[in-house]
Amino acid sequence: MTKETIRVASDLFFETLCRALLSLLLVVLLAAMAVGIFGAAADLLADYNRLSLNNGLHNTLKHLVTNVLMVLAVVELFRTVKAYFTEGRLKVTYIIDTALVVVITELMGFWYREVDEARVGLAIALVVALMFVRIMAIRFSPKRRELLEGL
Repeated sequence: MTKETIRVASDLFFETLCRALLSLLLVVLLAAMAVGIFGAAADLLADYNRLSLNNGLHNTLKHLVTNVLMVLAVVELFRTVKAYFTEGRLKVTYIIDTALVVVITELMGFWYREVDEARVGLAIALVVALMFVRIMAIRFSPKRRELLEGL
């Protein structure tokens, strides 16, 4: 066996192993989305049944919004893994979108509890920084660069 044959075989093994593990991750993410959706529905129904007691509509909607945003974060993770399958590389914009959804979910959680201004300011600065990085990732993406070179 030559060095080249060993390298090709090891690359093929690594690629196959990565695809198998990422396929398993996709199944886990789909299951997590299903659990999140059914959990949000169950929480909504449970809170709706207790509205007359001590839970208000505001609290019910708070739980619903938080659960939906977390499901959307899982959807973004799913898109990231799926993009790796189709394009063979990670798309930075999908990763940043996931981070933005999670940070915005945390910011929305700040509305419902006492949080100091410094922490809110840091979270807002993080959102602004992520938005800037996302804009730069789109502006300097490899596909856009290929299109400009082709002209």
